[in-house]
Amino acid sequence: MTTDARRKRASISDVARLAGVAVGTVSNVLNRPEIVAPATRARVEAAISEMSFVPNGVARQLRAGTITTVGVVVLDIRNPFFTEVARGVEDRLAVADYTLMLASSDDDPARERKYLQLFEQHGVVGLLVVPSGPDLGQLLDIQSRGVRVVLLDAPAGTSGLSSVSVDDEAGGALAMAHLIERGHTHVVMLNGSHDIRQCAARLAGARRAAADAGLDPADAVREVRLRALDSASGAEATLALADAPGGLPPAMFCVNDLVAVGVQRALRLRGGTALLESVAIVGYDDIDIASELAVPLTSVRQPTHEMGYRAADLLLAPESAEVEQVVFAPELVVRASSER
Repeated sequence: MTTDARRKRASISDVARLAGVAVGTVSNVLNRPEIVAPATRARVEAAISEMSFVPNGVARQLRAGTITTVGVVVLDIRNPFFTEVARGVEDRLAVADYTLMLASSDDDPARERKYLQLFEQHGVVGLLVVPSGPDLGQLLDIQSRGVRVVLLDAPAGTSGLSSVSVDDEAGGALAMAHLIERGHTHVVMLNGSHDIRQCAARLAGARRAAADAGLDPADAVREVRLRALDSASGAEATLALADAPGGLPPAMFCVNDLVAVGVQRALRLRGGTALLESVAIVGYDDIDIASELAVPLTSVRQPTHEMGYRAADLLLAPESAEVEQVVFAPELVVRASSER
């Protein structure tokens, strides 16, 4: 790192000292330049340029009482599902001339706590959070201090927080019912930790659909837990199944589309197109690339953009607005990957 890169950020006092004026004069140049004498204004502007001074917009907003920044914490921004949710948030905030700061908790409660503290210290007007666990204590404390909080992709129950979520149990049931309709009575579900509400709910829905079809839920839906909810873990689990005594299952339900992408990649690498086309696969989320894979992916679609937009809408509602729990319905999008 160069010396310039390590240089301390210049303050308004530094600019005033270099220009030989009062701090208030620098503030006037920044905010009301028309009231400053031209020669003085030119001297201050030269000092600003020389010191590469960047005004602290947050500090100015705090003084004026006009903070318009919202903090957003999701589990993993690398997942296209959360990217699209965040875009919905951004589009709604833009209508109200608000901006967002975005962070990933990596499904780590300690990391989530750190970002929540940071955003609160930064003076955000509100927080939109995909919680990493069931403990909402910190969020309730933050809301009690006057910062509006809305849960994203999670129901708030009786906590007193507003929330936007999708009926994930219904989504799991849609996926399993579709595979049963295709003749599959033994399905492997590649799933994550049950500490993640969505994982537990999607499994519960799949097993409910099996029971509704007269099957033994535990036998019809065999769960394989993944180390992470990404494509690498999906590929790893698929290769392990292929090498196991029972071999590959005839059908697989993946807890999200990234996992399904990994499954398809592993099958293609192991046995080419023939093996890939021999296993029925259903994903979850219907991310953009689902329809563009070599074998287009059947997936349970969540209204991601609408979820983000609606959550931001709740956050910007008047303080007198009632707590609201918005639950969207998922939709099954059938493509070639499940036609086996």
